Amino acid sequence: HTDASQSFGKMPIDVQKMNIDVLTASSHKVYGPKGAALLFIRSGVNIEPLLHGGGHERGMRSSTVNVPAVVGFARAVDICLSEMGTEMNRQRSIKNRIIKRVLEEIPNSYLNGHPEKSLPNIMNIRFDFVEGESVLALLDLEGVAVSTASACSSPKLEPSHVLMACGLKAHEAHGAIRMSIGRFTTDDEVDYAVDALVRVIKRLREISPFKVKEDVQ
Repeated sequence: HTDASQSFGKMPIDVQKMNIDVLTASSHKVYGPKGAALLFIRSGVNIEPLLHGGGHERGMRSSTVNVPAVVGFARAVDICLSEMGTEMNRQRSIKNRIIKRVLEEIPNSYLNGHPEKSLPNIMNIRFDFVEGESVLALLDLEGVAVSTASACSSPKLEPSHVLMACGLKAHEAHGAIRMSIGRFTTDDEVDYAVDALVRVIKRLREISPFKVKEDVQ
């Protein structure tokens, strides 16, 4: 199964070339209505339905179809596909600018993940000597929204199992935040967010019990 919630509508997906058997994507991730999603199942793949009853949607999901949400989802997909090339390049450029500024202006900051082989709109950055939850809270006071995990994992305080699997230690994973941009993100908003992040990290390190190294890595 491929969870394409973050990539669908933001970069090309070819289920044949990528040899994908089952794929899911969500409407609200492409600015469509909440309450709609899609499920691709390759011919010959058998899946047991979770809901039983009236046999709606070819027997895969019994319940009344949310027609307005489905229509809105389809329209949102049309818009995303028509703008994908331009938006993918624009968001990638903004993302690279954010990463460049953060790594240059904040000592002991690191990009988690590959600089190129990644989504064009999401980045995960970690900072030594601070807690990600503290960064999140202070940025919120500045009017900047970030996260320390995916939305489905945000209530948990454990370090990200993904970052741990990438080889990070627990304290390193705890110092990471996830930043994302979208179709309506402006250059002014990006500059404001990075400026706020620089202030927040500096403030937290001033009260950190750990010794802060001055070298930039």
